Amino acid sequence: MRFLPGLICLLPLLSPLAHAELIDDVNDRGELRIALEANTPPFNFKEDDKLTGFEVELGQLLAAELDVRADFVVTDSNDLLTGVESGKYDIAINHITETPALTERFDFSQPYIQTDAQLIAQKEEPRSILLVQSLTEEKPKASQTVSLAIPFQKGNPAFQASLENALQRIKGDGRLEALSQKWLGADTSVTPKP
Repeated sequence: MRFLPGLICLLPLLSPLAHAELIDDVNDRGELRIALEANTPPFNFKEDDKLTGFEVELGQLLAAELDVRADFVVTDSNDLLTGVESGKYDIAINHITETPALTERFDFSQPYIQTDAQLIAQKEEPRSILLVQSLTEEKPKASQTVSLAIPFQKGNPAFQASLENALQRIKGDGRLEALSQKWLGADTSVTPKP
């Protein structure tokens, strides 16, 4: 009982540590919850009711590198980022480019590819997150190149380090380049940082 007053004094100091880090949640669940729209070939789409595309395969590789299962959740553009922000989804892989407005709300991975904005702008549904957040800020130009990255909740440094390490391994051993060739017909991968 003599330690109780000392423990009570320490509780305010311990409360920030009580918040679970996102990587712990991912590991406890054994899955990485990945939000996407599934309507933008070749990035992510459904073929015979099965999810496929560049970003689907990238999500599977990232989950495997984190030693968890990929759990893809198809959602719409209204829920995609708000779901990540609220913790409903761990990440979104949906051809999202980092903008100043989004960096106020999310932390981002390093870019996983650089691609021609026109490739994305020609999709059937023009409500893509990329189009809404990036291309509307500056009218689409034929040669505009954008870097795509993965947003996740702010304040998760251990998750960010784990995601970065996984992404660097995928880039470093050529798997990302092979995905780019398969789905986009060119090497659009971003060179890994040393």
